[in-house]
Amino acid sequence: MSYFAAALARTDDGWVGEELELDDVADLDALADVLRDLADDSKGPSLLLFEEDDEYLAVVRVDGGARGLDDPRVFLSDRRAVLGSDVAAMLWPEGSDDGAGDDEEDSGRPVVEPVGDAQLLADLGTPGDELLRLSAEEGLLPADVLTGLCERAGCLDVLEELREV
Repeated sequence: MSYFAAALARTDDGWVGEELELDDVADLDALADVLRDLADDSKGPSLLLFEEDDEYLAVVRVDGGARGLDDPRVFLSDRRAVLGSDVAAMLWPEGSDDGAGDDEEDSGRPVVEPVGDAQLLADLGTPGDELLRLSAEEGLLPADVLTGLCERAGCLDVLEELREV
């Protein structure tokens, strides 16, 4: 499976970012430490923006910079992703045994089941109801959703630079 993972942090000088390789990240707490390190001593927020195989997206948020002690906040656009993705299972560990993937609509098309904190980007221009709508919109790729989220948050230029690398 191929994925794109970008860590972005709002610092005193504006947004900064780097592309991440998640194979060496053991768990959500270790990921939160990576995000906090990127923010350095700024209050943040720091975000992981992730999409895999044009199937789903994930956003992880930590606040408070290097000294932040808040738990990471996670949004996953489809809980069924934990069944086929090690990264999704790391981000949403309780999803692997909650019956993900059991439901389908009458049309036979799988039901998209977002999980987590849909409000994690509300102060960055994307309220929870809008994040849920974007995540479920047919024909809209996860990469396109991430682009829209970054445009609203004011960090699109950083995301685009990372995608070009």
